[in-house]
Amino acid sequence: MDVIIQGFIYSFAPAHLMLVVLGAFIGILMGALPGISSAMGIVLLLPFTFSMQGITAIAFLIASMCGATFGGSITSILFATPGTPDSVMTVLDGYPMHKQGNGGRALGYAVSASVIGGLVSCVFMLFLSLPLSKAALKFSPAEYAALAILGITAISGLGSSGSQIKTLISGCLGITLAMVGSDTVAGIMRFDFGLMALINGVHFVPVMIGAFALSEVFIQAMEKAKSQDMSATRAVKVKFMSWVEFWRYKWVLLRASIIGMGIGILPGVGSTIAAVLAYGDAVRSSKTPEKFGSGMPEGVIAPELATSAAIGGSLIPTMTLGIPGGGTTAVILGAFVLHGMRPGPLLLTLQPTLLYIVFISMFLANLLLFVGGIYGVKLFAQVSRLPYYIQGSIIITLCFVGTFAQGNNLNNVWIMLIAGIIGYFMKKYGFSVAGLILGIILGPLIEGNTRQMLIITGGNWGGLFFRPIAGPIFLAGFALLLFPQIKSLLAFVKKRKAD
Repeated sequence: MDVIIQGFIYSFAPAHLMLVVLGAFIGILMGALPGISSAMGIVLLLPFTFSMQGITAIAFLIASMCGATFGGSITSILFATPGTPDSVMTVLDGYPMHKQGNGGRALGYAVSASVIGGLVSCVFMLFLSLPLSKAALKFSPAEYAALAILGITAISGLGSSGSQIKTLISGCLGITLAMVGSDTVAGIMRFDFGLMALINGVHFVPVMIGAFALSEVFIQAMEKAKSQDMSATRAVKVKFMSWVEFWRYKWVLLRASIIGMGIGILPGVGSTIAAVLAYGDAVRSSKTPEKFGSGMPEGVIAPELATSAAIGGSLIPTMTLGIPGGGTTAVILGAFVLHGMRPGPLLLTLQPTLLYIVFISMFLANLLLFVGGIYGVKLFAQVSRLPYYIQGSIIITLCFVGTFAQGNNLNNVWIMLIAGIIGYFMKKYGFSVAGLILGIILGPLIEGNTRQMLIITGGNWGGLFFRPIAGPIFLAGFALLLFPQIKSLLAFVKKRKAD
């Protein structure tokens, strides 16, 4: 009890509290800017923490991470431009809601879900840190490969057979693009066609910005030109989730929390898979799955909540075992070391108040998202009210700036432009841009972990399919692929019986 009281006293000290507030607001801005991921944003903030006390510096960076988790949904909903890779799934239903005049509701669902996910992860982190981290250590490369494949099949098994095939093609195209450049295992070059621009491979950030944002500008510009409608859109006002809506979507919230925390504690998996699996679960459990992609609230709530819960869950192995749960927590792990703290069991033994301070700071940062969400949305909503020829110009500028910021490499800008053209034709002919991006993100996980498993087992593929944990995950992925066909067959049988 003394340790808990000390944690509260330190967390509510004016200087500490002020930095947590500042970190949350900066994080929202970082997440909303395309190309400035939460990991990159924290790297940029790291030098500013050198003059802070160690625990306060960690709390500041974690608050920024929480803010960036929500910030990516702002531009996803208003402009179909994912601020972070975790916001890719939010575009699918968030942007259609905005086009229907319900952008305020979509943003309210996003911030409410992010706060709930963050608070849930805080509670899990406080009580289940050590046992969950020990369980995560039982995962081998086979399980990580199976999870990545499950992430691809989760989105491919949501629609009809026609859209499923197109989504699978999109995902395979993304995996192929992820293989461009240096082989991570053998170190040889492949698929670079002798071009210097492809030596470092194709990064998902320029492809994501081009395929989602730039292609949408092309589509909207053509539609507006045909209709001669370049007028401004209506004002956007955030409408938070009501208690009635909270109760209506309670099972979606519960399942997304479990998925987010479960994926988050696995080192190196990342929150993108959590968002994909939560979105897929929301579709399969819905009575109207055919409406997803056209503006369903569950399509915003599930991925946002799972992403936020996964971000908090990724701190569990980082703090208790010293193993980063993802790219962002790897930067935070470096911040621990820079400030003279070594994450792991000894850290919690020698500094037991640290866990409670981080827990309370995360709790406060997530509560601040309600306030920060309103002001952050107001800033970007002013842009959404401008005539589209101005909106489009601003979005294109952000695309170029965000892409160039990824490594200060002009080649990424060319990749972004090509991805914008490809994304335009993919949207026009019904292919899945989200599947393409997920293929690029998850491709290295699939290939790298599969090859590591084959090295460990001496080339025995049975180690991938028949392990106690990996086997059921593969079966779940196979079931997701068959889900649309089984659903169609059951509907056909039901119709025949009715006739």
